[in-house]
Amino acid sequence: MKKKFYCEASYIMGLVLLAFGASLMTRADFGLSMIIAPAYLMNLKLAEYFSFMTFGMAEYLFQALLLILLIVFVRRFKFTYLLSFLTAVLYGMMLDGCLYLFTFLGEINLAVRIVFYLVGLFTTALGVAFMFHTYLSAEVYELFVKETTERFGWKLGVVKTIYDIMSLVLAVVMSFAFFGFGNFKGIGIGTLICALVNGRLISAYGALLEKGFDFVDRFPLRKYF
Repeated sequence: MKKKFYCEASYIMGLVLLAFGASLMTRADFGLSMIIAPAYLMNLKLAEYFSFMTFGMAEYLFQALLLILLIVFVRRFKFTYLLSFLTAVLYGMMLDGCLYLFTFLGEINLAVRIVFYLVGLFTTALGVAFMFHTYLSAEVYELFVKETTERFGWKLGVVKTIYDIMSLVLAVVMSFAFFGFGNFKGIGIGTLICALVNGRLISAYGALLEKGFDFVDRFPLRKYF
């Protein structure tokens, strides 16, 4: 018999796991997922001028710009768009908290970096799977794909693929523009591995969650989202 799991708790679990996994992959330094790489590069560049800038702050700053682009592109605005930005802020704060904790480790060797990357890869995939089982607003990254698909009637898989490719292209251009052609940052072998296996991991985790849990609402808030 399936155990009951609240959708609101799934939202919290998703955010925590995403932040924790992203922080591990950041410390591993083998390359981040193509989705968050642009925000990471923005952080590296802005930190040269603003000492207070953090990866988490760059995350919700980048997602704010993405949200503005979405509103212009689909030519409409919904209240839930602001809730997605709130999710981005919460995620950014959690990400900074996790990264702060890892600073106490100091320098890490290659073996530890590999472990960090693998744990981060599996953890972020699980986080996304949890986020798929909540009605609460996801980050602007997911919102952009969802709203574009609904607005123009395009296929979700096609839009997601195009979005991922554009994110990768943007990250490459930003890396070249900010740090030169011989100094890739935020993109690497880890980015390629993530692109190849992340979708399959998310699907596998989703199937396991649905097999073991019955996701239900704890509060009557779904109609507002």
